[in-house]
Amino acid sequence: MENKNGGQEVGLKREMGLFGGIGIIAGIVVGSGIFYLGSYVLERTNMSMGLALVCWVVGGMVSILGGLCFAELGACDPAAGGMVVYLDKAYHPVVGYMFGFTSFLLSGAGSISAVAIALPTALQGYFGFSEMTIKIIAIALIILLTVYNCYGIKLGALLQNVSLVAKLIPIAIIIIGALIMGRQSPDLSLVPAGGEVSVGSIIGMIAFATVATLWAYEGWTNANAVAEEIKDPGRNLPGALIIGIGACTVLYVLFNFAIYRVIPHNEIVSMIGDGNLYLGTEVANRIFGSLGGVLVLAAMLIAMFGSANGMIIAFARYYYAMAVEGHFFQSFAKVSKKTQVPVVSLFWQAVIACALVLLRNLDQLTSLVVFCGMVFNVLVVIAVIIYRKKFPDLERPYKAWGYPVTVVVSVVLFAALMINTLIEDPITSIIGLVVPALGAAVYFLFDAKLKKERGQA
Repeated sequence: MENKNGGQEVGLKREMGLFGGIGIIAGIVVGSGIFYLGSYVLERTNMSMGLALVCWVVGGMVSILGGLCFAELGACDPAAGGMVVYLDKAYHPVVGYMFGFTSFLLSGAGSISAVAIALPTALQGYFGFSEMTIKIIAIALIILLTVYNCYGIKLGALLQNVSLVAKLIPIAIIIIGALIMGRQSPDLSLVPAGGEVSVGSIIGMIAFATVATLWAYEGWTNANAVAEEIKDPGRNLPGALIIGIGACTVLYVLFNFAIYRVIPHNEIVSMIGDGNLYLGTEVANRIFGSLGGVLVLAAMLIAMFGSANGMIIAFARYYYAMAVEGHFFQSFAKVSKKTQVPVVSLFWQAVIACALVLLRNLDQLTSLVVFCGMVFNVLVVIAVIIYRKKFPDLERPYKAWGYPVTVVVSVVLFAALMINTLIEDPITSIIGLVVPALGAAVYFLFDAKLKKERGQA
């Protein structure tokens, strides 16, 4: 996708390789949640370790199925903006605009703000930060990473790769230490203790718990946003999605099995019952003592830093794509002649994110971004079918394995996640529908302006 800037064509530059794409995916997906999300999965499987591990595998497989669909779209249409572009072409430009607008005002900026606040919050116990100090640090982090990423996608991808490796080191140390030094022989049977044990109840339990694992896999869709900056996207984008999601699945399964090797089942039940959900932190402390706490803190801080950097890179490309399409402020389509990145989009993204830091606390931000992207994820997966019908002659260097079964299964499972959120948190769900509707109204205002400028009014 190209845009004209000052009479001279300036486009985004392909400088990100396969590992850079993997870094975007794993850098956003693997966050501090690895240390506590396993508790929710255990709760939903009636504390069955065997069923919990099955759910982690199923959650990874569901994400990979979705990834296969995104991979086909990204390979055949490797444009900046990813989901914005696919929704534009498959349905109507207003649909892609609604997604981008929601990301700009709510889900994208809100996610960046939430992670930026979470990072200094993790240090609060050590330094006694006040709420205002936390907000100042969060804003400084957003500004620092935004300015850094204005110097080019190559530097942004490099920082993403370095932070990914850096956070995996302490996590790997904890896993290896737990597997070697753990003395427990966990019961991995697929029959939960007590209660009903019918096949139907077990399947329902797995489905309910798999929804919880999908929160841990959230973020893999963002690699498509930088497709225009990936070298050989027909090969590297599908590779990044499949390898990235697959590696995250292996990591989650190993980490949770490592927990079971160290903490006895009855103690896990007691901890979760008392509200102590950080099982991964407890494992590190038991294996390495005070050093364990340092390892966990280091992994969490680096994970949040990398996640913030990855989101700042990816989300800005959505707003750039909206402006290039013509229904957003044209300044957002400006690309730096020197660094070839959408600097205006990055700037205003930072402004909104910093404003949300000042207006909201961490809990409010987290609940605010939950539902917004789910409807659009389902629509993008369905877009694979629509693309094949509308654009049969489009070159497809990669095709989704198992099509159309892959698409159908992905839609059903993502819809289940969406319905579960609607039931569990209806207020957030309603907000998640109101904001895109507002985006549609803004789109048609821009559309009327464009038609008037072209003499079509």
